[in-house]
Amino acid sequence: MEEIYAKFVSQKISKTRWRPVPPGSLQTAETFATGSWDNEENYVSLWSIGDFGNVDSDGGFEGEHQLLCDIKHHGDVMDLQFFDQERIVAASSTGCVTVFLHHPNNQTLSVSQQWTTAHYHTGPGSPSRSSAPCTGVVCDNPEIVTVGEDGRINLFRADHKEAVRTIDNADSSTLHAVTFLRTPEILTVNSIGQLKIWDFRKQGNEPSQILSLTGDRVPLHCVDRHPSQQHVVATGGQDGMLSVWDVRQGTMPVSLLKAHEAEMWEVHFHPSNPDHLFTCSEDGSLWHWDASTDVPEKSSLFNQGGRNSTFLSHSISNQANVHQSLISSWLSTDPAKDRIEITSLLPSRTLSVNSLDVLGPCLVCGTDAEAIYVTRQLFS
Repeated sequence: MEEIYAKFVSQKISKTRWRPVPPGSLQTAETFATGSWDNEENYVSLWSIGDFGNVDSDGGFEGEHQLLCDIKHHGDVMDLQFFDQERIVAASSTGCVTVFLHHPNNQTLSVSQQWTTAHYHTGPGSPSRSSAPCTGVVCDNPEIVTVGEDGRINLFRADHKEAVRTIDNADSSTLHAVTFLRTPEILTVNSIGQLKIWDFRKQGNEPSQILSLTGDRVPLHCVDRHPSQQHVVATGGQDGMLSVWDVRQGTMPVSLLKAHEAEMWEVHFHPSNPDHLFTCSEDGSLWHWDASTDVPEKSSLFNQGGRNSTFLSHSISNQANVHQSLISSWLSTDPAKDRIEITSLLPSRTLSVNSLDVLGPCLVCGTDAEAIYVTRQLFS
């Protein structure tokens, strides 16, 4: 079983993200950021994971993640993304989007830029602008895209005071999450179960493509794009199901996988090993999905041996071009051949696991039980 270290931090953690490692460097993940929610005062914090596994002078393990610095955040942290090595973008329940700058010399965080009314409600019942939560943010330097409960999409550029582009009525329902497909194109998920693709090269407020689960208007909460196959995206929603989509064909998911017992809050492909995928849920679980073809003996439904493993798959579309499975194991159309191994990573169920992030062999997640869990041995 992977060693997973818990630290209790006296605040509910809504988001957690690894600081990216400089391109081409051999460093492993060392620093992560967290954002809190539903506390009297909320914070954006930076942590160092220290030397896990090294025995200290007392014979105990040094495993504590150390707080490097933190800064107060107005409102709940709804999303958090590293913009680059030094800057972190935070989305607030107040509708504000803030860029925080890390000063490594004296280990402090400061506000470097802020768009205070990025998201707001207008119209009848909102006499003036009333703030709407900013629910999602995605960064692709120099651009920052935000989405919100107001159905608005903003395109910001670092060091620009105003939005470069705003799609005001992008959606009549709440937008819950956003990701880049490729530089001018983004994909959003909303509270009525739709995926929409937007192309910033086009004028107007219309998406270039809409995909959805027919009949089901189950809210989708999270989305992630496959790191090397840009047409493959995974989403999770209120019913806890994991859906895998190929945005090039059809408007339906390629496969639906029975997953958590409650809302799925985040889904992440492993950035350098995308046959591995990770999900977390309101039901207190954190799962590692392994679709790599070299998982040994995928014949039994349960693998004994201390790991809670099970294979579940349900393919909806049986497309003719089976070549897809050669490209991505997530698009396999024969679930009997390609079963997926699921491992539960937390030793016991906890309160809601709100957020997770993976980088190299390291994983971090944050919970409503005011705990942060870290492992450095994902694939051991």
